[in-house]
Amino acid sequence: MATPLIAGLAVAAAALASRYSIQAWRAYKARPIVPRMRKFYEGGFQSTMNRREAGLILGVRENVHPEKVKEAHKKVMVANHPDAGGSHYLASKINEAKDVLLGKTKGGGSAF
Repeated sequence: MATPLIAGLAVAAAALASRYSIQAWRAYKARPIVPRMRKFYEGGFQSTMNRREAGLILGVRENVHPEKVKEAHKKVMVANHPDAGGSHYLASKINEAKDVLLGKTKGGGSAF
């Protein structure tokens, strides 16, 4: 007597779970697509670098502590160093960004 009751409860639970799953899947598919933020600087370089562009290149804020600038510079340069297959142009822009944020600009800009 208990076996048919347990089997019936199991079938009912499975039906409710599948109904909930179908509703959740439809709600998931109907949600609006939200564009994700990109974690890289998108766009070309300006002729003279400003603090905003330098911060975007290094991935830090414009008014960050100099130690954070040095850490971010090291992290980005490891990934883009010319000796490791990176671009000389990008390396010069990364170095220029560090100089701009640290206040060591000479006014010459990039070597390229």
